[in-house]
This record gives sequence, structure tokens and C-alpha cells, in this order.
Amino acid sequence: MTLKQSIKSALPPGLKNLLRPLVNPFLNKNREELDFWRGRLTRDHGTFRNDHYAKIFLAMAEEADDSFLTGKIVADFGCGPRGSLVWARSAALRIGIDVLADAYADAFTDNVLSHDMIYLKSTEKVIPLPSNFVDVVFTLNAIDHVDHFQQTCRELLRILKPGGHLIASFNLNEPATACEPQTLTETLIDQHLLAPLEIITRRLSRKGPPEDLYAPFFNNALAYQTGEEGILWVKAKKIIIDTHLI
Repeated sequence: MTLKQSIKSALPPGLKNLLRPLVNPFLNKNREELDFWRGRLTRDHGTFRNDHYAKIFLAMAEEADDSFLTGKIVADFGCGPRGSLVWARSAALRIGIDVLADAYADAFTDNVLSHDMIYLKSTEKVIPLPSNFVDVVFTLNAIDHVDHFQQTCRELLRILKPGGHLIASFNLNEPATACEPQTLTETLIDQHLLAPLEIITRRLSRKGPPEDLYAPFFNNALAYQTGEEGILWVKAKKIIIDTHLI
């Protein structure tokens, strides 16, 4: 953990919330993100841990194993450099999408090359993939990191195949930070991302403890009141339009 991270972790949450509006304008989002991952790599002793992704992503998808991805193209938007899709061995193609993909390749070369997945550099306005290309799009606590929220939502919908699935985790009602400039609400997510999709499951909960944020989803202890900080898990399907009816 860096000195800056140590200081931040020692501050009471209330004080951090008061200081954020004063500090955020002076921070560089991409540099802060890279500093976070450098600190994580140090805590992981030089090799990023990624074993936890299988448990979380499969729980989000409500699947027992990765066989539901057999022969499919799967992507993770806002993947980071840890190999978030290494568990998805049944997939035909695994794509990690991130605005810092090239920086990750330079900073964490050995780790990135060991993950047997494609790291694709995106902008926040354009994901350089064909339309209707990806069978399953995951995103885990990533969309609040973008400055251009509406454009990002449109791009996620564009690259998803008709009949394909969006499987997502959103942190709700968190104060904006330099790295997470969006304060997401259910209304925003519904309006700009979920409205065109068929919702299969929608689960809401308060956060678990810092060391296990998603514990309520695994313990079946979901409890949430509208407007409080929490986590939304959604599994949704892109509707197939029957052109013969048009």
C-alpha cells in the first residue's frame, strides 16, 4: 500500500466525503487508476490474483460453471489488468475492454501476457468492436468510472448480439471521486442502459464488509432501501427483433 493509500484509508468516511469535492479536481483519473493497480500488484506479491472472479461472475450470471459460455464471445468492460476472464475457459474468445489496456500492457506485461485473453483499448465513447458481436458482456463496478456515461451505455448495447446477455454489477449512490466520477442510481441505469433489454434477474443489496463486498449475495441476506449506498446485480437479455413483423 502506498503512503497516499495509507492516508486515505485512515481517514474517517465522513471526512473523506467532505474532502472529495476539494481534492478531485486536482487528481488525474488514469494516473490514479494505475497507482491503484500498482498497489494491488504489490499486495499480490508480483502476480495478480484473479481466482475470485469465477465465484463473483458465476454468481452474477446465476450459473454453476463456465459451460454456458461454450463457443461464445465474452467480454468484460472495465476489466482492469488482473485477468478477470481467465476462468471462462469454455468461451471461444475472451476480451477484456478497458481505456487503460495499453498502459496495463506496458506496466504489467508479464501478468497481461499470461492471461490468455485479449486486452482491447477502448475510449469512453467508442468500443472498437463490430456491432452485434459479443454474446455475453460482463461489467463489474466499472461504469461509474467513466466520464461519458450515456455514450458508454450505448456502446455496450451496440456490441451485444441480439439474444446476448449483459451481466452487470453496479455500485449505487456513491459520492463521486476522481476515479469514479459517476454517482449511479437505479433511475440512471434503467434509463440509459437497461430500458431496451429484457431483465432476467435484478438483485439489490447493501454492501458487505470491505473485505467481502458481495457477501450478502452469497449469503442470501439481501437488504436495501432506495437511495442508500448499495450494489445492483442485473442479468439481462438483448431483445431479438423479428423483422418479419415489421
